Amino acid sequence: MQVILMEKMANLGQLGDVVKVKNGYARNFLIPQGKAKRATESNVAEFAVRRVELELAEKAKLAEAQSRADKFNGLTVQIAQKAGVDGKLFGSVTNADIAAALAQQGFAVEKSQVRMPEGHLKQVGEYPISIGLHGDVVATITVSVLGEH
Repeated sequence: MQVILMEKMANLGQLGDVVKVKNGYARNFLIPQGKAKRATESNVAEFAVRRVELELAEKAKLAEAQSRADKFNGLTVQIAQKAGVDGKLFGSVTNADIAAALAQQGFAVEKSQVRMPEGHLKQVGEYPISIGLHGDVVATITVSVLGEH
């Protein structure tokens, strides 16, 4: 299915690109979330009229994400979990735990924005974790996992 991207999408394209995607991806994800529209003649003409407005909105989102990233960089979050004598956790620290700990400190973050390339944290220690605030903006925080007996 041919769609027009209404915002920049990683691995797909820039704002306004007409791309071909699988039907289910377009119907179930892109179109319902407002990230794309079907590439019909009327939608292409409507997009051409609204292009400047959409580009300004995209720049505003980027600027807002960069200002939020400045607040996040260098932040340390402490999470206490039950741990054994050797420092291994009973369970693990997940992206939902990190998002909840950030919310307690007053930073609103979706758990899907917390990027954990190494997987869940299963040891006591300090770990650098990245927070994806925008497609182009990533902030790095330190998560300190403390063991409690």
